[in-house]
Amino acid sequence: MDHDDSEPSWQILLISAAGCGLCTVLGIWFDRIPGMHNLAHASYAAAFLLGGWDAAVDTYDRLRKFTLDIHFLMLAVAIGAAAIGNWWEGGALLFLFSLSNALEGLAQARTEREIRSLFNEAPKTAVVAGPDGGERQVPADSLAPGQLIRVLPDHQFPADARVVNGQSAADESSLTGESEPVEKNPGDTVFGGTLNTFGPLLAEVLRPPTESAHARIIRLIRDAQASKAPSQRFTDRFGTRYTVGLLGLTVLMFGVWHWGMGVPAFTAPEGIKSAFYRAMTLLVVCSPCALVISIPSAVLTGIAAGARRGILFRGGIALENLATISRLAVDKTGTLTKGELVLTDIETSVPGAEDDLLRVAAALCRQSTHPVSRAVANAWLQRHGSDAPVAEGLASLPGQGLRAELDGATVVLGRRALFPDNAWIISRSDPAPGLTEVLVAHGDLSGRILLRDALRPESAGLVDRLHRQGIRVTMLTGDRQEAANLVARELHLDDARAGLTPEGKVAAIRAWRDGGERVAMVGDGVNDAPSLAAADVSIGMGLRGSDAVLEQADVILTQDKLERVLEALVLSRRCRAVIRQNVAISLGVVVLLALSAVASWIPLPLGVLGHEGSTVVVVLNSLRLLWRRE
Repeated sequence: MDHDDSEPSWQILLISAAGCGLCTVLGIWFDRIPGMHNLAHASYAAAFLLGGWDAAVDTYDRLRKFTLDIHFLMLAVAIGAAAIGNWWEGGALLFLFSLSNALEGLAQARTEREIRSLFNEAPKTAVVAGPDGGERQVPADSLAPGQLIRVLPDHQFPADARVVNGQSAADESSLTGESEPVEKNPGDTVFGGTLNTFGPLLAEVLRPPTESAHARIIRLIRDAQASKAPSQRFTDRFGTRYTVGLLGLTVLMFGVWHWGMGVPAFTAPEGIKSAFYRAMTLLVVCSPCALVISIPSAVLTGIAAGARRGILFRGGIALENLATISRLAVDKTGTLTKGELVLTDIETSVPGAEDDLLRVAAALCRQSTHPVSRAVANAWLQRHGSDAPVAEGLASLPGQGLRAELDGATVVLGRRALFPDNAWIISRSDPAPGLTEVLVAHGDLSGRILLRDALRPESAGLVDRLHRQGIRVTMLTGDRQEAANLVARELHLDDARAGLTPEGKVAAIRAWRDGGERVAMVGDGVNDAPSLAAADVSIGMGLRGSDAVLEQADVILTQDKLERVLEALVLSRRCRAVIRQNVAISLGVVVLLALSAVASWIPLPLGVLGHEGSTVVVVLNSLRLLWRRE
């Protein structure tokens, strides 16, 4: 169901449904008391107004377009029931119909939010450097190409720009998913919305903020959403045909009974049912109440079952569509991996001095906010339960590393360019793909610390179980091909595509969809948002995911557990099976009751009992989804 601001809120619909149910019960009660029939009729009339006003408004709008749907039929059934004296039946039908609409609106409202976080994440102001050396703060959206801007450490770049002066590194994980900051020197390009990790930079604006990489992601999301038409519910597609067909059958049978069989039209002697009474009986027993509630009841129960397990489905379309996927596209950083660098090995020039080297490195790194420094400092803290000592006179070497004094000697930490004369470091080969090295020299002790973005412990098991479910798993990442291949080999992925921009990820997903595949995408960063929007089903990692992902995703894993992807798939398939069962039950009962009514074999009370019984069966069948299956 598409959200429309002109539609009444679920609160109003729920209050109306509750009022309809209450007034129907009051009408039944007053009807049983002698002399209270006027109050009974007034209660029924109130029930009809409360339960049918939304359907009446919808029917009026559709009649202006010369279309009919199931809302019209529900009103016709209710009025027909009242016409033959069964007011309570009409009230009950309107109550169930309005209640299902209200509950579906509630589920939609609790999971639907507009995508506003991307605008909130973009820098609002920028510091412009004048030709006289002065600086002034201006709104970021007023920047123009050619202007010089100064960006301090831990501040975002307000627009795409070219570095003019200074050295630093940019955290571009929001665009590429790459966990390690990218070095920036004069002449390099920086992208709007990314973070300057250290060192002030003077840069020349290349294009307005509205045309930055950050803004392009927003446009990609909008384009992907526009190109993915929402699925219509079965009951909506079925409604017009059913409505027209049933009304036609009712009129036809009225003519058969009256003119073909000689049954009186509206009034008949006692013991004989009039043609109109028989036609209204047919209309009542063919009421699609069970059909109407068959899908919403299963969907709402499936949503509730998912919420119990840390899985939030953004409406019924997502719950139904997930069961149909044939390929799962997965981001690497923060999804298959933890998105945090962890220590894997320490190599030293002095055997047995690994802990000493880590202590020296952590003494410098604990004073830096760089992601690599944080990983080194955390490694010492996890091993020893306390912070490393503080080095003195810490100096940042832009784009290279750190230098400080510790235990009366100089400590140097960083890239290979800092150690041109260190024979031990020169003898070391480059680290294996996927590993990040931190080189350290302290007096006679030299060494290197190797880090990597660690795999989530559940990743391998998830991929294996997805393969057993017949689903291909592909990794889409902006990381280097070597790092992607390493992860792909360890997890036995079907495919790994690296070095992808957000546009590249969207193109890959669209190619699969054009080839007839149903694709689900799992991601956690802003850079994943366009590809999430392009996929048939988007799955966001909850606790690690950015606001953009949480607002874009069709399915949200609130507990940040990757194995919930498989649980969501299993639940979706169970829900889809229940929906098919419900539709079969509801249609089967309608056919049997219709045949009995056409043959005049079934009295109205028994028809009502069969009709309402099928509704109860459908609801109980849906509740089975709450019974957990491991």
